[in-house]
Amino acid sequence: MSKLSPAVKALINASHASPGYTRASANVPPALSRFASDATEKKVGLPAWVTVSTAVSATLNSPESMTHIFELANSSPSSAKRTPVQNAELIREVALKCISFNGIPRSINTLGAFYGSLPSDVQSALSKTPTRQLTVDNLELRKRDGLALWDSVYVGFERKLLDKLAQSHPDLPVHILNGHYSNLLSNPRGVTQPVNVGRVLTSLVAIASLRTQTGVGPQVVSHIFGLRKAYEYGDAKAEGEEHVEGGEWLASEEGNIWLLENIDKLVHVIGGGEGTTFAPGLRPKL
Repeated sequence: MSKLSPAVKALINASHASPGYTRASANVPPALSRFASDATEKKVGLPAWVTVSTAVSATLNSPESMTHIFELANSSPSSAKRTPVQNAELIREVALKCISFNGIPRSINTLGAFYGSLPSDVQSALSKTPTRQLTVDNLELRKRDGLALWDSVYVGFERKLLDKLAQSHPDLPVHILNGHYSNLLSNPRGVTQPVNVGRVLTSLVAIASLRTQTGVGPQVVSHIFGLRKAYEYGDAKAEGEEHVEGGEWLASEEGNIWLLENIDKLVHVIGGGEGTTFAPGLRPKL
């Protein structure tokens, strides 16, 4: 097998290409603490604020921030009702669902580094059983689940939007529905999952990831409406959905503003004041 030359290795790892993680500065833990405290004052529960802050951190490629979220969740007043393993499972599931908005590489890197940062007793207690394996028996059901989630998010425009996507590329709606809404964003039936990132929390993953990226305003709009529709059409309270404390307020006008402004604050702090790291362009060579 051929080997990379020192010149190629040096170019791949050049500082101007930002090849590594976004490190969490000393300003990140207090910023996360303020966010959690403000969320609690607004009666937004731990699952919601952990979901939002994790999606921001994963999008910014900052597993250290995810570890701080884990530690903060464990010390939260709500932690009496939750175990560290449950909090770690929530963060893992959110980072997994970020694949649909950020792509695979950041989720691979942040999930791996996050797992490595966990105490050994938490690592050993995490679920090791996959729940999204497609089979002959569940394939059609999973496809229907994905279409149902799509319809829930985009109700009123659901078929028109699929037609528009197909104009761009005939396989675009096929991949979005079958690769993401069916087998990742909707939750598997008939299996016991360690944590339920359901309809409302999945909308929060989408909003936080897309807002953090920048450059995708139309998609942020779509998922803000998707969050609102979860309550307007009753899907937030459908069978199998868990109550999300503060979710209905986050779906309101006031809640939308609070959510977007606090995502921006977290991006500013985790990004070190330089904004998003998702696609900022190559930095000038010094």
